[in-house]
Amino acid sequence: MRKVLLLTIGAFIYSYSFSQFVDDITKNAWFVPYGTARSVSVGGAIGALGGDITSSSVNPAGLGFYKTSEFVISPSFLMNNNKSDYRGSVLDNIKKSTFQLGTTGVVIGGKMSRPGRSSAFSISINQLASYNNKVSYSGLNDYSSYSEQYLEQLVADNANIQSASNDYPFGSSLAFFTYLIDSISGPSGSLEGYRSLVPVGNGNSVQQQYDETTGGGIYEISFGFASNHNDKLMLGASINVPLSFYTQDITYTETDPANNANNDFAYSTFTQNHTLNGIGLNARFGLIYRPEQSLRLGLAIHTPSFMSYTDKLKAAITTDTEGYAGVQTSKSSDFSNAVGETRYNEITPYKIVASAAYVFKEVENVKLQKGFITADVEYVNHRGSRFLQQADDNGYYNDATDDYYRSLNEVIKSYYKGALNFRLGGEIKFSPYAIRLGAAYYGSPYDDKQLKANRIMAAGGLGYRNHGFFIDLTIAAIFNKDVNFPYRLSDKANTFAELKNQRLNVLLTAGFKF
Repeated sequence: MRKVLLLTIGAFIYSYSFSQFVDDITKNAWFVPYGTARSVSVGGAIGALGGDITSSSVNPAGLGFYKTSEFVISPSFLMNNNKSDYRGSVLDNIKKSTFQLGTTGVVIGGKMSRPGRSSAFSISINQLASYNNKVSYSGLNDYSSYSEQYLEQLVADNANIQSASNDYPFGSSLAFFTYLIDSISGPSGSLEGYRSLVPVGNGNSVQQQYDETTGGGIYEISFGFASNHNDKLMLGASINVPLSFYTQDITYTETDPANNANNDFAYSTFTQNHTLNGIGLNARFGLIYRPEQSLRLGLAIHTPSFMSYTDKLKAAITTDTEGYAGVQTSKSSDFSNAVGETRYNEITPYKIVASAAYVFKEVENVKLQKGFITADVEYVNHRGSRFLQQADDNGYYNDATDDYYRSLNEVIKSYYKGALNFRLGGEIKFSPYAIRLGAAYYGSPYDDKQLKANRIMAAGGLGYRNHGFFIDLTIAAIFNKDVNFPYRLSDKANTFAELKNQRLNVLLTAGFKF
């Protein structure tokens, strides 16, 4: 299926950094969170259920169910399998696997001095998202070329030859030095414009190949506290320090499928290495109320995360224009003005989580409980993400940079929307064993209905608890549907790949009470 989409995202869309920031919204806020094996096995629906160290990341009031202390560790193994559809060409069986360390930490629980009161405090390291993945797609395109984004940039800036040669060390200048694009001279030798040497359109096609490997994830150091008031009302809060680590390697190639040695184009390859490190701060507040012994109702509010990022970038282009200029290579490191490092801030979306759980044979001794059903509904305001500039080393802000981020934030508001996420799970207990099943659905963050996207998780697990020791094993299958743009243009419809990702996550959580 051939897919094109017209995206009006402003005059800056041809800029690498601009489009990259737009894509970063889904990376930083649209993911299926991890947790302990127990929490994942019930679809992550622990907002009202509580009694799990992962509560500090969902509804910290759930820590209020702790009357004793415990330590947990959660190693996991993640397997990725990807399928892509780009302009009618399908690639399947693209795999990547990795070992990871999930939620690990300690909960200190105990009674307070006042009768009927208890409290709990937790310190944990939680993995919220994994970026480990590999994406590939290819196809014939008779409609556009990635070289056109560089033409748009030079034309929009009314760039002269000197500017085209030096001012765009991560994009247009690389294309210009390798003759992927070249100047057009008038009769008097004056500059009349620029052109691409890629023969596309008018019956000509170009073979496009995109390969991307990503790594890293979002981790969080969480400090949670909750109080229990007569086992009727639990109040909790957590202060969290999210840590973001991201690596991305892209290789994008366009080749002449006709192998015509006389059309001044054989191939062009763009490579990019992108690393991102960030640290931030957020808070979560929650309550759980038990209107009757077996029923638990929960509500939690997640504040936006205030993130500070350091973004590093390297890029290169190699182009073979055959008899026109031969093989030429240009790298961002060749330019004295290519700093390659950007520092900026981001405010991520807020979340609201409403939850309910019903426990069969609800008694204080969890060994005697027979099971539960639990559900969460979560709202995420994706269009509320905002990017802000950081002051320079002298404490000054740049007006042009402010305008840039202001335009970017307007794009985000029009490109994304708020989304609802649903989580559902249950447990049947045959003490000391337990069987668990769960599922989750994460709605599309994109405002345009042509961008078909969602995330679905199905999970199942087993648990064993006896004499203060517990071990849980969970297998979770995550089905992701998303889109990927190899490049974006502002003057015509954009072509994109439809991606289907299947993740199999095997989690093991072990712990003991003390």
